[in-house]
Amino acid sequence: MTALRHLALLGLAAVALGARADAKERNAWPLFVERTDAAGRLEWWNAAGPFLFKQPVSEPEGGTISGFRPFWVQTTGTDGSLRSVWVLYPLLTYTADGATYRWTLFELVRRTDRLAGSPGPHSALEPRGEFDFWPFWFSRQTGDPEMSYRALLPVAGTLKNRLGFERLSWMPFPLYVRSEAHEAVTTSTPWPFVRVTRGAAHGFALWPLFGWQERPGVSRNEFYLWPLGYNNTKQPAPDAPDGTPPGRQVAALPFYARASGPGLLSEDFLWPFFGHTEMTAPNKPYHETRYLWPFLVQGRGEERYVNRWGPFYTHSIVKGYDKTWYLWPIFRRAKWTEQGLAQTKTQVVWFFYWSLEQRSIRHPELPTAEIRHIWPFYSGWDNGAGRRQWQVLSPFEVLSPGNEKVRQTWTPFVALLRYDQRAPGDTRTSLLWNLVTWERRASDGTTEFHLGPLLNIERHADARKIAFGKGLIGLRRGPGAPGWRLFWLDFPTKSATVHAPTAP
Repeated sequence: MTALRHLALLGLAAVALGARADAKERNAWPLFVERTDAAGRLEWWNAAGPFLFKQPVSEPEGGTISGFRPFWVQTTGTDGSLRSVWVLYPLLTYTADGATYRWTLFELVRRTDRLAGSPGPHSALEPRGEFDFWPFWFSRQTGDPEMSYRALLPVAGTLKNRLGFERLSWMPFPLYVRSEAHEAVTTSTPWPFVRVTRGAAHGFALWPLFGWQERPGVSRNEFYLWPLGYNNTKQPAPDAPDGTPPGRQVAALPFYARASGPGLLSEDFLWPFFGHTEMTAPNKPYHETRYLWPFLVQGRGEERYVNRWGPFYTHSIVKGYDKTWYLWPIFRRAKWTEQGLAQTKTQVVWFFYWSLEQRSIRHPELPTAEIRHIWPFYSGWDNGAGRRQWQVLSPFEVLSPGNEKVRQTWTPFVALLRYDQRAPGDTRTSLLWNLVTWERRASDGTTEFHLGPLLNIERHADARKIAFGKGLIGLRRGPGAPGWRLFWLDFPTKSATVHAPTAP
């Protein structure tokens, strides 16, 4: 049941605002809409439609999220510390933890450093003093000369432990480039045309005509008229059984390509159209034949099955992941098991219709949990345990699943209609950013309807109230009263003490 509940939390999460027993809503749309709990403490508020807001963070660690969408959105911890800021996301983002901070400008300008007053790093590899302006400027200042660097592309510089290299230098690029990786040094003059490798590996290349590189006892790679011809050999691992043959890859494209190794033989003729693959080890036996690849593929094995007649029909099973296509890319369905859940994903034209269903394997009698999107009109979540949410419109959720920044910055602008059921009989519906709200709580027999500041209708277990103009005039019927009584100038007072929002 816990896993089924988890599904809904991965869905709408904080997009819809939930209700609490004995909670009270004050609606002066579009100036503000707010909710207080039974003790008068502020739970959440929004103003100017979707622009200004403050509400609880839908995370276990708690805190609040607030801002002026889409220009400024921030999250704070329960102690009031700033966790993150998003400015016109994804233009500018800022995040901080207990020791470091990081900000990026469209992921092209990036800065990472230690927070003022935080303890020093435990190793030279921990972030400190990094600043990048892709792809021109790179710097890191750790206090250790062996780990610090500055580099300006294409003028000169050195990167250390970046981009898959231990060291990468140029002066200027691409006339001279020197890279170090796995105790081998490759010098290119100019890159990528002339390359010489020394150290743990050695080689030479005159790209794209020919080249070779050998790491003794490990591998040797050769190419000819790149990428048309190659001849690669990989020696068996040191712990491989005696007599294990090396892995080989040879090709004269597009005429012929061959890959062989322990328990493997794969050949392609008129690459990539015709070919076959035979595997016996280390995986379980598998045989595959390809005709006019990728359209016709037939594969059979104990852990792998492929039956492709593209684009009309494809069915494959790979290590328990069962996938079927009809009229690619019109219809796709996939089934698999993960963390004790049987999962089924259905897609029509990738994302125009998208659904994910989860059912417990140990307890199949439990209800199904699901997420469903009909782009760009509808998104809905049901955790199978009484929690349901949906909204109209929803163009972003299926395109950026799990992206809380998009969900909080942009989704509220298009969510014209929202529904949230925290439990059966405990529901809240809002239209046009809380201009119209309707809430029902079966636990205490309460129903509330708000049409901005114009009309407010409340029904409690023993009382009724209809108010116009936030209490300018209205009707009230109290507990045991025989009829309705007229009132006027009965405006609700705001709580004098405002507390930080708590999770609904």
